Amino acid sequence: MAPMDFIFMLTRSDQTIPDCLDVVDRVATLGIRDIGFKGVGVNTSVLRELNARIRGAGAVSYLEVVSTSRERALESAGFAVDIGVDRLLGGTWVEETMAVTSGSTVDYLPFVGRPEGHPTRLGGSATSVAADVVRAVELGCRGVDLLAYRAYEADPLDLVRSARQAFDGRLVVAGNVATTSQITDLWNAGVDAFTIGSAAFAGVLDERSGTLEAQLRPVLEVLRQLADQPKADAPPAARAL
Repeated sequence: MAPMDFIFMLTRSDQTIPDCLDVVDRVATLGIRDIGFKGVGVNTSVLRELNARIRGAGAVSYLEVVSTSRERALESAGFAVDIGVDRLLGGTWVEETMAVTSGSTVDYLPFVGRPEGHPTRLGGSATSVAADVVRAVELGCRGVDLLAYRAYEADPLDLVRSARQAFDGRLVVAGNVATTSQITDLWNAGVDAFTIGSAAFAGVLDERSGTLEAQLRPVLEVLRQLADQPKADAPPAARAL
């Protein structure tokens, strides 16, 4: 059993890749069971088909909101409900988004901290991130999405530890995870899941290899190595979702 979930994002530079329908089938054969995309980069009919293929492969599907516009973010939430995404990540209009997803099977994990721009950077301190986590839980969320490695005002792992200490729900770290040492650090800090997208498509994970499968191999290997190891910095988090 993997120590935490690896969410492979069919995205590059915060957009869904144009050939996502071709790539998703390759990814599914690697045994990756959490696969996501973003609401930009391809048209909605492609995203609808992509979600269907992810779920048809027996994987959990994720849509991550990238818009910093309230209107567009809520439109993305409505689209996630319409196509039957399993989990919706991102956005900061928590109460309004929860209203959109209410009554559906979509689990919503909002951004915590202060996401800015596109590609997104994250502002906010460890204290403010913890406060955002508490507020999200009070509004009914069972998890949060933290752009830790895109932080520019605080140490990424300080943000992770602060979020972890604030609740025992599902803690997802997204954005700029590109090394196995980062993955190990996230495991030790009590993270439940992390995303990788651009790093694999850009060839960052293994600079000697060219195929997508080879890029993902070190990620899957470090997860196997961590599977039987205890977390060093934090107690195991409750797997709420």
